[in-house]
Amino acid sequence: MAAGPGLNPPLAPQLAKRRTTLPGPEGWAFEPKLDGFRVIAFVDGDDVDLRSRNDKPLSRYFPEISLPSGRYALDGEIVIHGAGSGEDFSMLQARIHPAASRIELLSREHPATVVAFDLLALDGAALIDLPFAERRALLEEHFAKSVELTPLTRDHAVAGEWLTTREGVIAKELDAPYLPGERKGMAKIKRVRTMDCVVLGYRPGKREGTVGSLILGAYTADGLLRPVGHTSGFSNKQKSELPDFLAPYESGERGSADPSRWDTDRDLEWVSLRPELVVEVAYDHASGGRIRHGAKVVRWRDDRDPESCLTDQLRE
Repeated sequence: MAAGPGLNPPLAPQLAKRRTTLPGPEGWAFEPKLDGFRVIAFVDGDDVDLRSRNDKPLSRYFPEISLPSGRYALDGEIVIHGAGSGEDFSMLQARIHPAASRIELLSREHPATVVAFDLLALDGAALIDLPFAERRALLEEHFAKSVELTPLTRDHAVAGEWLTTREGVIAKELDAPYLPGERKGMAKIKRVRTMDCVVLGYRPGKREGTVGSLILGAYTADGLLRPVGHTSGFSNKQKSELPDFLAPYESGERGSADPSRWDTDRDLEWVSLRPELVVEVAYDHASGGRIRHGAKVVRWRDDRDPESCLTDQLRE
């Protein structure tokens, strides 16, 4: 039998195609979407090699993670379990740090774990050509007692409940082989929420005379207006029209290369607006008191008082 886990890096993970509704019900299995780092773990004896979705080594950032000795490869997610039923993504992000001492401290205070959802190789033999149903059965048979496994159901109604209480659902075709790097055999259905936000400012677009994104804010219970995210994805027509629409609300304050002005947003050029505009946005995930991914504008809210847009609308 061949030495090693049976598969070796680089190996691109199978990806999910985005959908707005659950597929099935027949022929599919469903898992709750986890909020962590996608990982493929290659185990050879006692050596564990954790690789990211882009084949970056992750083991140094998570020294506390251990997996049973053997020769196998798992697909899963590195997570830090939060105080409630979800995962703490902001704490997970803090682990990608250059200082080993900092990583060691955080690994003790907030340990991470691998939650597995697929078995790609076992005892030195690759399994990726097997149907998902068989791979999952082998995963449960060999690792249910030693590795945390993601919940799985074939019940469409249960998956529907997860879609209202979790970050979303991952659907997998029971008969599908594992297809590295391809968006086949898997679907991702995200939970969508809405929130009314104050428009704090905007960031200019790449083309002159356009708006690239709006900077969103909300008030805390004690009256502090703070950033909660951004929204982009406008059409070219909207990008060109927004500067004239926003011009009457400009406060006169603008700048660039000031990383503290709008929290941790990466693009540092900004134009400040008076907090008078309210926009309703849709988003699929928030953590650490912020919308994690760009939100989508639903409508402008002329009927909403900016001071009534509170941070307690955020659902993490």
